[in-house]
Amino acid sequence: MEDTQGNQGNKVDCYKCVHFAVSWDPKFPRSCKLFGFKTTQLPSIRVFESSGERCAGFQRKTVERKEKKKGWEA
Repeated sequence: MEDTQGNQGNKVDCYKCVHFAVSWDPKFPRSCKLFGFKTTQLPSIRVFESSGERCAGFQRKTVERKEKKKGWEA
């Protein structure tokens, strides 16, 4: 079950964080803009392995919903 900070149990869902980014580097495809590192794993896993604590920098993305258009567009 997910809480309000994107946490699922002890895991932080980086995909829902504003600091998560996809890297251009194929060897390290995921990155954390807040902590400034690239990794092969999710950044929250690397943070946990390094510090022994869940990522404290998680900030949930705000998603703007576009209005659905009615009818056909040409």
